[in-house]
Amino acid sequence: MAIERPIAAQAPLGIEPSAVPEKSFPNTRSIRPRLDGLTSLRFLAACHVILFHLKVQGILAGGPWWYQNFADIGYIGVNFFFVLSGFILVYTYASTDLDSKLFWRARFARIYPAYILALAVTAPGFIFALQHLKLPFYVWSQRHFALAVTSTLLLFQAWIPQGALTWNPVCWSLSVEAFFYSLFPFLLRRTRASSRRRLLFGIIFLSLISLAISVAYLSFHPDGVDKINSSDVTLFWKNLLSFNPIVRLPEFVVGMLAGRLFLSRKIKDWLGSIFIFCGATVIVLITAVATEIPNPLISAGFLSPAFAAIIFGVALQPAWSRFLALRPFVLLGEASYSLYLLHSFVIEHAFGVTSSLPHGIRVLICLVAAVGASLIAYMLVEQPARRLLRPKAGPTVVPGIAESATQ
Repeated sequence: MAIERPIAAQAPLGIEPSAVPEKSFPNTRSIRPRLDGLTSLRFLAACHVILFHLKVQGILAGGPWWYQNFADIGYIGVNFFFVLSGFILVYTYASTDLDSKLFWRARFARIYPAYILALAVTAPGFIFALQHLKLPFYVWSQRHFALAVTSTLLLFQAWIPQGALTWNPVCWSLSVEAFFYSLFPFLLRRTRASSRRRLLFGIIFLSLISLAISVAYLSFHPDGVDKINSSDVTLFWKNLLSFNPIVRLPEFVVGMLAGRLFLSRKIKDWLGSIFIFCGATVIVLITAVATEIPNPLISAGFLSPAFAAIIFGVALQPAWSRFLALRPFVLLGEASYSLYLLHSFVIEHAFGVTSSLPHGIRVLICLVAAVGASLIAYMLVEQPARRLLRPKAGPTVVPGIAESATQ
């Protein structure tokens, strides 16, 4: 099988794999071969989110219809992250007797240092906006400043529909991920004995639940029928649909079930191309008709099976996809978490200070600055903090496999 490579090949640059047998650590995560292609996919998904924000901010608002449609649904990059998160965590921990406390500590070490960095660099702008801008987007935070700050620091903001986007808006998804992590040890045990048929049924059933929630919103239109496709971020029920951790949980569990299927598979690796093609075809079709589909159908789990198919296919490592394992792509994937957290801030400021340059050059500078900032944050903040904070027991685990924050 293409995925069965020697354990020594898993070690990240400069780190030797543990010489202690895995069975010596029954409560820690297992070591599995690297899935570098999935690490690179994180970067591509983050780029889709960036396109969405470039269009929303008016920086790249024009262009051909297909680009505009694709950029308009860039928020589905976060849906992809949720599915990928469940898949990778199962791949990493499925064969272990998971110690919940060690797992949660490892997750804290993974997400919180870069999260705090992103909050720190966006805090001055956030405070300035609350003091000087009278826009609907900031009304809730202005009225509930202490709650906005506290809930964001504690990763609770996604539970507050009108406060989910407070401070650094992209951080709402980390609040959702924190909820997923709190449930993961329980969900891992509950899915352990599932048959392949049951796993497939679960993927279909959970995707239909996500669809049913969206259809219910469209049917009852609690925010008003004219608000269904609105970009208004102050709508209570639409925000509940978009950001609530319980509503988004099916996407994560779909990823977990796909991970279980992958580990129990009796399937040829070359079929990975079929899975990738099918999943990508769905995304292309949705892009083509995006203007005809109500936003809530796309934004809340509707595409989870397509994302699961792409992830499953890339994990099978068909020969043509191995360019995704090239070190530059993998490094960008490893830094994609910081890219996701920092890109909006960096792009906004880079675009502002280059106002005298041609528009195309300004956009290029914005993108280079965002990627550069993410690489610096990854190497100077994420990696050192993770080494300092993660549990010391257990074998070394490759970052490219074990990362599963909204990356």
